[in-house]
Amino acid sequence: MQTKDISFSYDQSSVLNKVNISIPSGKMTTILGPNGSGKSTLLHVMANNLQPETGEVLLDDQKIIHFKPKELARRLAVVHQQNTSPTDMTVDRLVAFGRMPHRNVFRNETKQDQEAINWAIESTNLNDFRKTPIIQLSGGERQRVWIAMALAQKSDILFLDEPTTYLDIYYQLEILELVKKLNRVHGITILMVLHDINQAIQYSDELIVMKQGKVFENGQPNKIVTQELIRSVYGVDAKVAFDEMAGMYILPMTFKEGVAAT
Repeated sequence: MQTKDISFSYDQSSVLNKVNISIPSGKMTTILGPNGSGKSTLLHVMANNLQPETGEVLLDDQKIIHFKPKELARRLAVVHQQNTSPTDMTVDRLVAFGRMPHRNVFRNETKQDQEAINWAIESTNLNDFRKTPIIQLSGGERQRVWIAMALAQKSDILFLDEPTTYLDIYYQLEILELVKKLNRVHGITILMVLHDINQAIQYSDELIVMKQGKVFENGQPNKIVTQELIRSVYGVDAKVAFDEMAGMYILPMTFKEGVAAT
């Protein structure tokens, strides 16, 4: 999957400026960057939720705008940053909505549908919550339900927009470990937006670093993450360190008010 010269604006304010990226199949790729750098906008343009002013998004060398909605949903699933559901909706009922791209209004749930729903629930460790209303779940458990609904689509590409936002550290790591398992065990191509640089380094095969609507740098974390990159993109002096167990990590050293990277 790739973009060619993607540009996008909100109210005549440029958000993306001729972005060219390629998402490697079967890998975990993370989009990083400061607030307002265009991370989530890029993800949603690639998901065909937003239409670019110029440029195009290609999936298997076909323009994504030429895919019918159900056809695209069978190839690409998206977990949004904020999700809502009816207060009485149970886990299994919500996950079942993930089968809509494979069904029509007049067709009952098939054996294949039920197998996909069961697989999605089991893959996200939600068996014990099948009949539990969503409103009774913790933040981390709810996020797993939305991921399960996306998995029920049985697509080979999964987009996640800031999946760890509003979660404490335990549930952040739980979600990231789940996403890693989906990639490593089931071969699902992952594209996600994260804010935490260290988590992005730890859980990504490839990074796309955004700044002011452009790709500042992209590549493998251990090849592109440097003190100079952190300073240029975030306006923060940081030490790039290594640990035998944790691997590479970033340790912020100094902060000067009012000197954020621009």
